[in-house]
Amino acid sequence: MSLDWRKAEKVLYAPAKTPTLIEVPTQTLLCVEGQGSPDDPAFKSAIDLLYSTSYALKFAPRKGLVIEGYVEYAVYPLEGLWDLKPEAYHQPSWTKDDLRYTLSIRQPDFITQAHLESVLPALVKKNPELDYSLLQLKTVHQGLCVQIMHTGPFADEPASFERMEVFCAENNLERIRRTHREIYLSDFTKTDPQNLKTILRIAVKKR
Repeated sequence: MSLDWRKAEKVLYAPAKTPTLIEVPTQTLLCVEGQGSPDDPAFKSAIDLLYSTSYALKFAPRKGLVIEGYVEYAVYPLEGLWDLKPEAYHQPSWTKDDLRYTLSIRQPDFITQAHLESVLPALVKKNPELDYSLLQLKTVHQGLCVQIMHTGPFADEPASFERMEVFCAENNLERIRRTHREIYLSDFTKTDPQNLKTILRIAVKKR
């Protein structure tokens, strides 16, 4: 058996280019919280933390770690939950330095806190420049959401969010949080901005 999110969870990870209403189940997320511009070194360090740990967990059984229920799996894509610093909401405009984020990579349900703690010592030794104490393993329930596949630069996302807002208005839905989630299906450090594929997701409720 093997677990490949690309094939097994198309509802969550292969949305249409038009807004869709979905129910997102409870998930286990490996997270790093931060604030400030994505151009800052701390943002890249957070990504390095998440990927190095996610791959360490994926290959841990090959190094002797027993994980009950383990099956081979593809590492999930990087996600970002985005918000603003509270004071920025009262300003006429904001900059990247006003951003707050939680970067994460979903983990299979059989990964636990104990497994995370088992792989950390080797990671700390291998990458002493990274602060692995920032990692958190969280259980997150997103619930009812509207999502859309956004293709193109991040700067063009407002148009996709507008389409989501129109969809909500037409379907008697109301956004319940200021935050939004982005799931990065492309490597934004290497991909031409015009070809980026990003899932945009907002939490909603029925009116």
